[in-house]
Amino acid sequence: MNSRNIFKYVFSNIKSVHARSFGSKPDFTKNTFNIERGFYNYLQEPHLKYFQQLLGEQRVVTDLSDLEKYNVDWFLQMRGSSGIVLKPKTTEEVSKILEFCNTNKLAVCPQGGNTSVCGGSIPIFDEVIVSMELMNQIINIDENSGAITCQAGVVLETLDNAVADKNLIVPLDLGAKGSCQIGGNVATNAGGIRLLRYGSLHGSILGLEIVKANGSVLNLLKSLRKDNSGFHLKNLFIGSEGTLGIITKVVVQCAPRPKSRLVSFLGLQNYDKVLKTFKKARSELAEILSAVEVMDDKTIQFGQEFCNVTSPIGDYPYYLLIEVAGSNEEHDNDKFHSFLDSALKENFVLNGTIAAEPQKIQSIWAVREKIPEGFRKCGWAGMYDFSLPLKNFFTMVEDTESFLKKRVESVFGFGHLGDGNLHLNVITKHYDERVKKIVDGFVTKRVLELGGSVSAEHGLGFLKSRYLPVVNSPESFHLMKDLKKLLDPNRILNPYKLFP
Repeated sequence: MNSRNIFKYVFSNIKSVHARSFGSKPDFTKNTFNIERGFYNYLQEPHLKYFQQLLGEQRVVTDLSDLEKYNVDWFLQMRGSSGIVLKPKTTEEVSKILEFCNTNKLAVCPQGGNTSVCGGSIPIFDEVIVSMELMNQIINIDENSGAITCQAGVVLETLDNAVADKNLIVPLDLGAKGSCQIGGNVATNAGGIRLLRYGSLHGSILGLEIVKANGSVLNLLKSLRKDNSGFHLKNLFIGSEGTLGIITKVVVQCAPRPKSRLVSFLGLQNYDKVLKTFKKARSELAEILSAVEVMDDKTIQFGQEFCNVTSPIGDYPYYLLIEVAGSNEEHDNDKFHSFLDSALKENFVLNGTIAAEPQKIQSIWAVREKIPEGFRKCGWAGMYDFSLPLKNFFTMVEDTESFLKKRVESVFGFGHLGDGNLHLNVITKHYDERVKKIVDGFVTKRVLELGGSVSAEHGLGFLKSRYLPVVNSPESFHLMKDLKKLLDPNRILNPYKLFP
């Protein structure tokens, strides 16, 4: 399907797209998007009593004030109306919950740290929320192989701190690491800032334990890096966004923890110099290159206004944040400084600063990582997550800005240059449905024309579910539907998500 037909399909299938400004409680998603409830049963007193007998009253949340944080997403885009949150501690409890819900046809919304950008972890109606926050045990750390086994509800930062004592590092890092959970990371195939160094979760996840919709437990908890004995079933669930099963345990392949770490923040004149510097970094830093982030000047301006962060080197059209990490401090320092000196002499870079102390490193990273916090304060933000050929990275930003002209307050882009992941952002003081449709239509069409993907690392969730049948071939889309029907015939798992 070409981009013109995709544009027609996507927007002819939206009944009513009305959003809201950030910073206030959103309207119910079912009203905002005019969604029809599926043919699921409603929660009744016998259902509640079963859950209370299974988990105890303390782990069954029904108080309206306590429910709110589970019904509203972190970015304040969506709001469900679930009347119950269940907090299991064991796989057996998850199994019994799903078996009961499947038998009684109660829709279920699995929820981790609730940091989804696309609304994948928020109920749309009154689904039973299964929160994984109490399934937070680290089961085993194999210091020889670097494999770590844990429950799905372990917070990413907690997991990384635990393996640090063993001189290991979790191969995933993102701004939400203090609240996101490893199970949710796997379910959305999170990318993060160090995919350049460690690759995607498809390579880092060795094993999974999943509870299927009928309550049966699928044990795929092997901790082997090489295993070709049949289908790689675990890969079905990485990125499936809770629609095929609930992940309860994870085996992660950790890497040796770097002994040295350096970060530079660089100012550049134009995007051509950005690409030349990146190419030079890949060539000259190679084995110690850990992350490469790019930002334009309007990203920094937004950060100054809404996030209380500033550029440490003054104002430039583009910025690069480059991190290196290795095992030999003297060698890594020499190599990094040699690269920076050369980049300055060749006029690739205009100015820069370098940090080696943990506090200064954290301060520099904050300039990039705090940007999403501003989206809750700025009025209305259209947040788009694309992957693009590197040559078209800021072509997408410039084309969007040129198309919208004075309809919006600001258009800016930042992202993971190392893996071609652009976060395009469109800001207005107030929500305007007409502008939202214009923006959605243009960016969808343009990113496909430029050879990109409509979702790089955030998944599709609810807000992008309409794209699934139009960005995949008919054959692959129908195979996905067949797998959903096979594993979840009653469609109780995370309904209204991923599948339109």
